[in-house]
Amino acid sequence: MKWQKVLLGNLADEGSLDILTGPFGTQLKASDYTKIGTPVINVRNIGYGDLKPEKLEYVPEPVVQKLERHILQKGDIVFARKGAVDRHLLVEETQSGWMQGSDCIRIRLSSRKVSHKFLSYSLRLESHKSWILNQCGNKATMASLNQDVIRRVIVRLPNIDTQQEIVNVLSKYDDLIENNRRRIQLLERSLHLLYKEWFVHLRFPSHEHSKIVDGIPEGWRKAALKELAIVNQSSINSSFQGQIEYIDISSVTTNSINQTTILNFEDAPSRARRIVKHGDIIWSCVRPNRESYAVIWNPPDNLIVSTGFAVITPKSIPTSFLFYAITTPEFVGYLANNARGAAYPAVTASDFENAQITFPQDNLLNLFDEIATPVFTQINTLRQQSKKLQQARDLLLPKLMSGAISV
Repeated sequence: MKWQKVLLGNLADEGSLDILTGPFGTQLKASDYTKIGTPVINVRNIGYGDLKPEKLEYVPEPVVQKLERHILQKGDIVFARKGAVDRHLLVEETQSGWMQGSDCIRIRLSSRKVSHKFLSYSLRLESHKSWILNQCGNKATMASLNQDVIRRVIVRLPNIDTQQEIVNVLSKYDDLIENNRRRIQLLERSLHLLYKEWFVHLRFPSHEHSKIVDGIPEGWRKAALKELAIVNQSSINSSFQGQIEYIDISSVTTNSINQTTILNFEDAPSRARRIVKHGDIIWSCVRPNRESYAVIWNPPDNLIVSTGFAVITPKSIPTSFLFYAITTPEFVGYLANNARGAAYPAVTASDFENAQITFPQDNLLNLFDEIATPVFTQINTLRQQSKKLQQARDLLLPKLMSGAISV
């Protein structure tokens, strides 16, 4: 079977590929965004072929109409134009009609000889990602992608039937991963709603028999976080020898650890120092308004996180309750108000320690924990399954894309 090398610029010149840079800042301003409306794909929402739905922003219908040419369609491929330029989003049916953000570049295929899904998988090859990163910047500057770089991308294409067969194989992995993501989302939402029902709206079991004293139910308490947890309990010894599994700040988004890196400790960055264990909560100290936090659940023994995190170890309260207590909008607002520094606003361990937490009696804490802990475990199991599926898919990807394995 013969594979052809195709330059994306040639596809564009013959009218089979359209490349469009996102709207300029003067066309799509910060003041245009609203709390509801049409979702806008920005850099933070772009994964490796998939959508990262955290912190989507929205624009109203008049803005959509004004920027009609930037409305996305199923099959579009949207690149990050700044920073993580090796990433792209393949627009699915559920995202059709959404808007292309300012810091993005969109490509749209109109050729019947090229599958948009096949092209997306091809662009996920390490060789393509590395090439794009090398073309777009250096260590001293933020990577910046433009249309010229996209035009110079070369992909290897078999005939359209073979493209579709390869897509069918790889899509089975992605479908299972997506199914797990949706299950995780439902589980997280159910726990979040339960926490709000019991501890925000105060409709906990037998609440009708409770008196409100000083704004909280009788028997509840307020205390500084340092009374309930230890912040930054331990760090790895500088003389340690061996491998670590490392989590950097950039690898964590809202309630999600997106990547870990295996390193020899001697080669690890100097910030790779914080020891974490099961039940700990990590919170990024830098730009807390970004809400980069996660719970550590059944970690490997050698897991280490950046000193840019506050590691919060519960001592007299369940992780399940504390996690939700320190990720509420009010808690995030407290951190944002206490952040210092113009370029990189950050909070310190003391800011966490001094935060006030309202919590109920042990019997209600334990009842919530009995419900929540099995769900935390189920979520972790689903994430581990997805990680293995991703690894299997990524091992198969270059073999299929090179023709080493036929379909």
